[in-house]
Amino acid sequence: MPRMQVFRGFLHPDIAPACALTIGNFDGVHRGHQAMLALLRSEAQHRRLPSCVLTFEPHPRDYFARLAGTPERAPARIATLRDKLSELERCGVQQVIVVRFDSRFAALSPQAFISDVLQRGLSAKYVLVGDDFCFGAKRAGDYAMLDQAGQAAGFDVARMMSYEVHCLRVSSSAVREALSSGDMQQAAILLGRPYSISGHVIHGRKLGRELGFRTLNLRFPHAKPAASGIFVVRVHGLSERPLDGVASLGVRPSVEDAGRVLLETHCLNWPADLCREGGYGHCIKVELLHKLHDEVKYDGMQALTDGIARDERDARAWLAAQSEAQCAVKLPR
Repeated sequence: MPRMQVFRGFLHPDIAPACALTIGNFDGVHRGHQAMLALLRSEAQHRRLPSCVLTFEPHPRDYFARLAGTPERAPARIATLRDKLSELERCGVQQVIVVRFDSRFAALSPQAFISDVLQRGLSAKYVLVGDDFCFGAKRAGDYAMLDQAGQAAGFDVARMMSYEVHCLRVSSSAVREALSSGDMQQAAILLGRPYSISGHVIHGRKLGRELGFRTLNLRFPHAKPAASGIFVVRVHGLSERPLDGVASLGVRPSVEDAGRVLLETHCLNWPADLCREGGYGHCIKVELLHKLHDEVKYDGMQALTDGIARDERDARAWLAAQSEAQCAVKLPR
């Protein structure tokens, strides 16, 4: 299958001359999103059109929160743009248009959104939206308006109703709530996979090495992650088999107060074939399996070292318990 194409903005000569389109933020690409994308892919194949997603960066609610001078009202971010694009590709999307949500885009009237974006920009022949879809300045456009415009302009419009798991509506808000409360099992149910963060390992202050707990550092480029704290994790991308570890996701209150969000992962067993500096530059994926506790501001480096050692022991104990439970399930009765 060809690689998914990603375009910044819809004024690009290589964008397909026509498409089957869906529109949304797709933060987390949860099971509701996945069901919508499966329907989009089916319709695109039936119509012999490429499947296309129109998404936004920053999140529109980020933009309006900053505009109002209340950035704290912006939603917590589930996924980085990298992870969102990776999941969209995994769902079979053929092209993604990432539009910068700014004052100009926010001011588009519903009619201008239809004519400038859907028709001239993307030549959409089929448009699939969610049950709560609104568009244009002040969210003045709705599904009925879009459907009427489609009938007049010659493109089909469809609406997908909400998706439920165990009688719970699957939404980005529900995923954020699960992550905020540290319920990683519920988050995995809603996402259809363990919650994860990926990226290239970057150099840090090397403090973990000084304390005896070398870490792999990933930047989380948003100031307000949906999850934070200390987690039992599994690392993919360093060796043939995933590596168990313990990780801190947050602003490191015991070390600095810069507001920069980092995911710092300590592998419990470093691969023998990977040299001491071998992690830097690797693109890894870290699955957050279980939350141990919130971030703690320790009183001094010794207290921090002792705290990390406790977290490592607790991570090993949790993993051992999980392994025992899985073995018990497999034993014949």
